[in-house]
Amino acid sequence: MAEDYYEILGVSRNATEDEIKKAYLRLARQLHPDRHGGSKEEAAANEERFKVVNQAYEVLKDPERRRQYDMFGAEGERVGAGDPFGGFAGAGLGDIFDAFFGGASPFGGGMGTQRRGPRQGENVEAVLDLDFAEAVLGASKEVEVREAVTCEKCSGSGARPGTTPVTCRTCNGTGELRRVRQSLLGQMVTSSPCTRCGGTGEEIDSPCPACRGQGRRLEERSYTVEVPAGVDDGSTLRLSGRGSAGPRGGPPGDLYLHLRVRPHPFLSRDGYDLRETVHASMAQAALGAELSVETLEGPEVVSLEPGISNGSELRLRGRGVPHLQRRGRGDLIVTIAVDTPTDLTPSQEQFLRRFAAERGEVVAPPEAGLLSRIRSAFK
Repeated sequence: MAEDYYEILGVSRNATEDEIKKAYLRLARQLHPDRHGGSKEEAAANEERFKVVNQAYEVLKDPERRRQYDMFGAEGERVGAGDPFGGFAGAGLGDIFDAFFGGASPFGGGMGTQRRGPRQGENVEAVLDLDFAEAVLGASKEVEVREAVTCEKCSGSGARPGTTPVTCRTCNGTGELRRVRQSLLGQMVTSSPCTRCGGTGEEIDSPCPACRGQGRRLEERSYTVEVPAGVDDGSTLRLSGRGSAGPRGGPPGDLYLHLRVRPHPFLSRDGYDLRETVHASMAQAALGAELSVETLEGPEVVSLEPGISNGSELRLRGRGVPHLQRRGRGDLIVTIAVDTPTDLTPSQEQFLRRFAAERGEVVAPPEAGLLSRIRSAFK
């Protein structure tokens, strides 16, 4: 039995679009390879699982495809003219009015404009993994996707080389079938896509043997993607016209890349600012010092003022995340963590006791720590 798309995403059947999107993003992060330190087999299993999750999300995020899935199940995705790439993709409200009111909206306006000719190709979704620095500073990345491409043998027409498609004999080239029937409201004209030509208005007497008349074939394609500086984990890039080619010469869909950003060992992101914690010894905090700070452009030296306290913040202007669509960058905020020594030698302990005595500070006597440990041992 096929898996239930709602169960795959972990949502109820009445889930909202926002709930479906949040569930998808949560699962995408869970299946990120950096979150699993397992074997290659486990990584491959996660990759296969993500493909199933991605397929479920692609169907349920689209209201029309979701409606068909709720009515017919997974097979509802393939109701159109034997198309192995997925039925009449992209149907919307206009198509509903076309089906019931003959291509014109009953409320007026141009909503019911009839769409004839080759359909647009499907959108394609994929995951693109980025290092932390690549997401912040931008990068050129290679991405491979499996999608429908125009058949080279027939140049996308679907007809055997040397032949051409002919006008559909069932719909006479209109791409639709109309029926007139009487109702209580009078005469009603209904229309639906022609089942013979799939709504294109043309049929192929001699299909191309390479693509079986579809005008496209499934292949692996590689793209170089320019990732803009400042993107974040969970963002989506849209590449217009990089999706699947449409059947029989139809325009291509779009390619959507969902970004997954690997964490940085020292830096974290806070909006357009970056944050980092730098450790300083008690002596460095009291007397001042120069410490090395890790930035995305390389190490940088910062000066600690004498007497700096634990938790103080230093701000390095313009070392943060570039602003998307505009100039400028955020800042790098460095938090100072003052480390208290715990492994003192006898001479170091005596020095600190003299130091505390000169400042008039009350500290625990040496015996207090020893007696405390003895009492704890006998409890």
